[in-house]
Amino acid sequence: MTDSRPWRGVLVATALPLNDDLSVDYDAYAEHCAWLVANGCDGVVPNGSLGEYQVLTPEERTRVVETAVAAIGGGRVMPGVAAYGSAEARRWAEQAGEAGCGAVMLLPPNAYRADERSVLAHYAEVARAGLPVVAYNNPIDTKVDLVPELLAQLHGEGHIQGVKEFSGDVRRAYRIAELAPELDLLIGADDVALELALAGAKGWVAGYPNALPAACVELYRAAVAGDLATAEPLYRQLHPLLCWDSKVEFVQAIKLSMDLAGRHGGACRPPRVPLLPAQEAAVRAATEKALAAGLA
Repeated sequence: MTDSRPWRGVLVATALPLNDDLSVDYDAYAEHCAWLVANGCDGVVPNGSLGEYQVLTPEERTRVVETAVAAIGGGRVMPGVAAYGSAEARRWAEQAGEAGCGAVMLLPPNAYRADERSVLAHYAEVARAGLPVVAYNNPIDTKVDLVPELLAQLHGEGHIQGVKEFSGDVRRAYRIAELAPELDLLIGADDVALELALAGAKGWVAGYPNALPAACVELYRAAVAGDLATAEPLYRQLHPLLCWDSKVEFVQAIKLSMDLAGRHGGACRPPRVPLLPAQEAAVRAATEKALAAGLA
């Protein structure tokens, strides 16, 4: 991992362990971050959707970042700084800088369906905090689509250095490379990891390494090296789990897989509710099959 581009490699969008009363278990989170790095991951992305940032208090959100930095060093930590207002998102980016982080990840404005001018202004404002910004394109959840042409403009104006691409449209990888060859593409959805790795991704902001880090790292390293003999069968084995990263219940699914793999997954804060019995059975079966295959 190079300090100048800390978003490269496998960065885990970390799930957040909670106590029985749903308070944050910071000690367990610190241990989890260290465990992920010990198992080959390059860094962590705290305060993403998987980290349930929307239901954290400002104090909790701040301490989560500081906990990750203390556990593995700021050069390995790229927190999500999404907020409804640009000023608040910039403040979160400044907090990340004060904590020692090397970069931040930023959704477009998501309180409403922002137009192109709003998106440009939002990224320009947060970039003023001084840390490199990785955009996060999730048009499914935000209803704002960072299309390749808009990403190229954001990059050309110096507002972003990379993009976590969650649209699921693999064709975009090639279009982004044509329009902005210096913009780093990061895999944003676990269930297109192989396709985007082969399309030139420089990193993976990944969910399922929370439960199965070594296997996911092996998949990524083989895929970006073009070693399909290793990557393709591993991807097929993992895919019944990886597809949960693109479902509404991804936090609950990944936390259940963590529990089954002997990690601290546990409950989610409301309004997230437990998986339905059929969903839980599907995640459980796929996880147990992966564990039986030695993928833990």
